[in-house]
Amino acid sequence: MTAVTGAAAPVAEVLPAALPRPAGDGPDGGPDGGPDGGPDGGPGGGPGGGPGGGGAARPRRWPGLVAAAAGLGGALLAHRFVPAVGVLTWAVALGMLAGNTGLLPAVAARALNALTRRLLRIGIVLLGFSVSFGSIAALGLGTVALVAATLVATLALTTWLGNKVGLGRARSLLIGTGFAICGASAIAAMEETSGADDEDVAVGVAMVTLFGTLAMVLLPLLWHPLGLSEPQFGVWAGASIQEVGQVVAAAGAGGAAVVGVAVVVKLTRVLLLAPVVATVSVWRRTTSTDRGAHTKRPPIVPLFVLGFVACVALRSTGIVPTEALGVISQVQVAALGAALFGMGAGVRLGSLLRRSGPVLAVAAASTLFIAGISLAGVLLLGA
Repeated sequence: MTAVTGAAAPVAEVLPAALPRPAGDGPDGGPDGGPDGGPDGGPGGGPGGGPGGGGAARPRRWPGLVAAAAGLGGALLAHRFVPAVGVLTWAVALGMLAGNTGLLPAVAARALNALTRRLLRIGIVLLGFSVSFGSIAALGLGTVALVAATLVATLALTTWLGNKVGLGRARSLLIGTGFAICGASAIAAMEETSGADDEDVAVGVAMVTLFGTLAMVLLPLLWHPLGLSEPQFGVWAGASIQEVGQVVAAAGAGGAAVVGVAVVVKLTRVLLLAPVVATVSVWRRTTSTDRGAHTKRPPIVPLFVLGFVACVALRSTGIVPTEALGVISQVQVAALGAALFGMGAGVRLGSLLRRSGPVLAVAAASTLFIAGISLAGVLLLGA
């Protein structure tokens, strides 16, 4: 179920950033008035500023908000007509379409870019409400160990292979994260910590969509020839397919009981997103060779990861009403969808399509590996 370039800002920073600025302060009117204000920040402000130079930043956010809302609405509508493709994937695709066809005005593109990271962090934090510690513990130690081992092995192999074929460290890590954990959501979460750019995100999302869809179709066809029981198939689907929606679609062939097992296994992978991102952040911080005074280094643990874990803990207490969880889920999808639309809008298709062969090879190898190793674990456990 996103990332993911520097230190992650606290989610709490989103709120102060939206408050009005003092008169004469901000991008359009510094203490001496700046280009849009008079000497004292008084009347005479530029196109974006009202009297006193205050509030100049507020109107400039509206084009980005309108663009994000339009992109999200288009993604939701497209998902309704083609439910096999997730909302987040549609959001990236529509963003790329808008950004490469001139449909997105330059002023909207700039404002959308400023909003993208904040929306992304909000969505990742709220993703924590989708899983609880109790549901994962009910799987049993063997299944949890299988999921964790499969995740780590897939992440390591995919990242190593991507580096070997020249994809670059950031893009290799994003693809590995998407295939090992939870697709587009994991890619979005890792984007900032990995030092990746929007094009890396788009490539990763495209790969998990393509190969996750193939796995969604092929795994149910292999269920009975492999002689798997219903619980075994549920574990296999949940441990190997990328997106939550793809897992549900694949497991749906076995009925509600199989879907239940598959979704909990899948959400176990989602929970492991937090320690993986934190580990990568610590690794980048300790191995960084650029330690200049002005170098922006990733934090030891990104604050949005701590927020994610806090939401998992809150969900696990059982005090959050079911109705509230439904609303939170919708807000989480909206935030991530709008953010990924903004990321997609920053991608240039010409550069994205160059050297696509190595990317496809790495994604195919990762798909076969995670399916194979998780199947071996299922058969070994005899679950």
